[in-house]
Amino acid sequence: MHIFLNALGASTASGLTYLRNVLPHLAASQDIRTTVAMTAPAQAEFRGVNGISFANLPHLNGAVTRFWFEQRRLPSLLRELHVDVLISAGNFALRNSPVPQILLSGNSLYTSGDFYRDLFARRGYGLWLDTKVKAGIARKSVKWADRTVAPTQAFADELRRWTGKAATAIHHGFDHSVFFEDQTPLSQAIQSRLDSAEDCTKLLYVSHYNYFRNFETLFRALPLMRETPGGEKVRLFVTCKLQAGENPGAYKTNSAWSLVKQLGIESEIVQLGAVPYHQLHHLYRSCDVYVTPSYAETFAHPLVEAMACGLPIVASDLPVHREVCGGAALYFDVSRPDLLARSVSRVARAKELRLRLKLHGLRRALDFSWASHVGSLLEIAKRLTRGQVCSEEADPSMKTADFRAAG
Repeated sequence: MHIFLNALGASTASGLTYLRNVLPHLAASQDIRTTVAMTAPAQAEFRGVNGISFANLPHLNGAVTRFWFEQRRLPSLLRELHVDVLISAGNFALRNSPVPQILLSGNSLYTSGDFYRDLFARRGYGLWLDTKVKAGIARKSVKWADRTVAPTQAFADELRRWTGKAATAIHHGFDHSVFFEDQTPLSQAIQSRLDSAEDCTKLLYVSHYNYFRNFETLFRALPLMRETPGGEKVRLFVTCKLQAGENPGAYKTNSAWSLVKQLGIESEIVQLGAVPYHQLHHLYRSCDVYVTPSYAETFAHPLVEAMACGLPIVASDLPVHREVCGGAALYFDVSRPDLLARSVSRVARAKELRLRLKLHGLRRALDFSWASHVGSLLEIAKRLTRGQVCSEEADPSMKTADFRAAG
């Protein structure tokens, strides 16, 4: 079976992380030939992956040029290469694919009313319009594809409500051996900042700064932790910078930093900036509680990483978070910093609770596997090539996992 993976739109950090984990498994699959379309800069990283080939493409400058190429030129290329199945990553599908097409859809912002309201409140009208336009294409893409795959059942359900068409949930994976392989210690600069907070409860949030991660609710919770019984002393470690020009993407940090200064919590927030992926396990294990107040998610890989490191979790009460973490987390209303503060204080003071969350998390992290993810994806591809119905309603066996919350 010849699979063509269109990864031209997978240029963000999460998209590249997905490719880093999936391509080696595709390359190692028996009786599978894989051709990948990706940008020239991205190709440089994957040249060493044996068993895959790269499509010979013209230089594509910008999203509009790329989209035109995909819709007008890609169909003929698929025919020339005698492709059996097209896998479209990056949320956008080919409208008239000459071969069966699987769409990987994983952007919760397109369906999030909270995100659109947030953009209006921040007067981010340009980003609002850009997201709306892309959302329109993403919605049509679900209908164009023969099968849409989402990284969680919660997001698959959201796609169905949004488009009226069913999606299949296949959990993203986690590779324990890769994540824990590198034993290079953290830099002295990071380690010294961790050591200086030994008398504090160390909170960790792994994310670039963006609006839907809801940093502001977390910031508002920090002074409230001092007011809880026992007056919790905390230090929040974030893997981003809140100063202008220090953060990738179109998200502006000025209002967030103004809030930090207004609350007087500058000394309680440690801005580490980006930490290399291979060293993240040291960072997780150096902290006490993982926190995430995000109001939109499709999977949230840091939650699995935190669980694998034995870190108790306090998370906003989203269906995606409950599906991924199950009994490994305490949950709070995403709009309530007081409940976030109370949950952190509970975890910090209750040894038995911390242990229970840790054990749940260690067990739950074992349920995620990239090999299993790729295997389920290939099973859908094989069914499509055989012309079998790929509808969950018509074929219950397409359910790839038990998606009830663990624990």
